[in-house]
Amino acid sequence: MNKNKNQTNLTVFGEQTFFEGSLCYTDNLVITGKFKGDIKSTGNLEIAKTATCDVKSIEAKDITIAGNVKGNITAESRIEMFSGSKLQGDITTKKLRIADNVDFKGKITMLDEDPNIDIFSVTPEEYKEALQNCGKKADDEVKAEETEVSEEVEEEK
Repeated sequence: MNKNKNQTNLTVFGEQTFFEGSLCYTDNLVITGKFKGDIKSTGNLEIAKTATCDVKSIEAKDITIAGNVKGNITAESRIEMFSGSKLQGDITTKKLRIADNVDFKGKITMLDEDPNIDIFSVTPEEYKEALQNCGKKADDEVKAEETEVSEEVEEEK
């Protein structure tokens, strides 16, 4: 059998599927049914239009949402929310795309850099702290730039 090293597996939770608990995986997952719990992955996650997810947290490389999600989500690379999707929770990611007609309630933290930490070798609290430190570093840099600009304006007067 000829196997391609770059080939990844795709798992689909069908519309009639209800999963409750903690889920860890490395490839790609599509949820079209109901999910309750938390997800940790180094792969990609797609939450289809028919899906409903009630989560404590979701962590994955890329996350696309067309269905309903309640809970916080973190993507290493990007999050995309399609028209008609709903998210009640906070977002942490490097890249974000939100289409028209999305119902989003929460806050957004944009990452400038990857936290230098392996998400599978630390506790969720340690990973969350690393993510917050990345966001805080970016906030501090913006504040520093704002201070420099305001000082320049004062000097011009």
